[in-house]
Amino acid sequence: MTRTIRRGTRAIALLAAGALAVGLAACSSAAEESGSSLADAGAEGVDDGTTLTLWTRAPLEKQANLLVDAYNESHENQVELTVVPNDDYVAKVGAAAGSNGLPDLFAADIVYVPNWVQQGLFQDITANIDGFDFKDSINQGHLSAGTLDDKEYVLPFVLDLSMLFWNKDLATEAGLDAEAGPKDLAEYAEWAKAIQALNKPDTYGTATGLACGGCLVFTWFPSVWADGEEVLSEDGTESLLASDTAKDVYSTWNDLWNSGAVLPSSKDEAGPTWTAGFTEGKVGLMFYPATLLSSTPFDVGVAGIPGPKGGGSTFVGGDGIGISKDSKKAAQAWNFLNWMMSEDAQVQVLAKDNDVVSRSDLADNEYSQKDPRLITINEVAGEGDTPVAINFQQAFNAPNSPWLTLVRNAVLEGSDTVDADNEEITAILSQ
Repeated sequence: MTRTIRRGTRAIALLAAGALAVGLAACSSAAEESGSSLADAGAEGVDDGTTLTLWTRAPLEKQANLLVDAYNESHENQVELTVVPNDDYVAKVGAAAGSNGLPDLFAADIVYVPNWVQQGLFQDITANIDGFDFKDSINQGHLSAGTLDDKEYVLPFVLDLSMLFWNKDLATEAGLDAEAGPKDLAEYAEWAKAIQALNKPDTYGTATGLACGGCLVFTWFPSVWADGEEVLSEDGTESLLASDTAKDVYSTWNDLWNSGAVLPSSKDEAGPTWTAGFTEGKVGLMFYPATLLSSTPFDVGVAGIPGPKGGGSTFVGGDGIGISKDSKKAAQAWNFLNWMMSEDAQVQVLAKDNDVVSRSDLADNEYSQKDPRLITINEVAGEGDTPVAINFQQAFNAPNSPWLTLVRNAVLEGSDTVDADNEEITAILSQ
């Protein structure tokens, strides 16, 4: 089943960024303060030996280093990269924004982008993006997240998609079709139980993060989308996670948990090591970040995340990137962004490393042709979504979010509280 992403300008659907309480009302853009203008940069920006600063969060360190190293080797401008621990990133950006100390370029988890655009942390790059003859092929979820009042502020930095991964060796050993993979959520459960039945030491059918709201959003929302349904209302103020499809997802996982086919540590997994069991070859199949394909040390099958009726979808995550309000080197910063979207960067840097490209017109390239899994990942990127809501953080990602309460009650306890728990999610979303 093909899913159509909601496109166009997000209706100021913002994500609360917690620590980012920034007083920006009196701030004007860096371009206005310095007299520089992106309009004067030309299509490619300025490459004159300027030193640029760029911040990113630690989960994207590998891809950020690849891009920065390749740019520095081929340009007069030089980018100095700072990698910030994930848990510290929002606070660091907030503090820097409040003191006019943001770097020239900074990346942002896509779920925070709308809030930071609304706060005025990025410069308007609409005219520059509109100048791309391949604009329509740029990932629309990321462009939409960075759009406000028909102005565009952000480009995709690195896409991270949630995908179904399975260990082909364990699948074959369990008598499963390791090339085809499970076709729907029920078959996913059958696979997990079959691999569990191998009774291999310290090896389990599947795994997840049952104390990690962000992990569950990333990997379970796509099962709802795969069946053609939504998880939130269009304006992000109502949770739709008590639908029959959503309840099928919870009941499947409750059955898996009760059968013993789920890695036991999943119960208290809050995020830091939620993929470790699979990477170590101790988990048969799981919903897993596509960015880890290149570092997974064994043969894996890859597909979109299925729903109860089949299909396949993904959470289009990762980071967007833009020029900060404080940069006085906007023309040079655009040179980096312009190059980053080029075929040279997308194919010869990212695709070469088995990472997802941000342009659909480059999905079928010389490297993906050698590995059909990359084509699958790139194609599924167009069938997913990036949900946005004003109070998303409190409703879903916070340690004690009502979303976690719903999942834990439904999966670990098997309690019939989904409707009531879903109302608690809506209560926060609608505040």
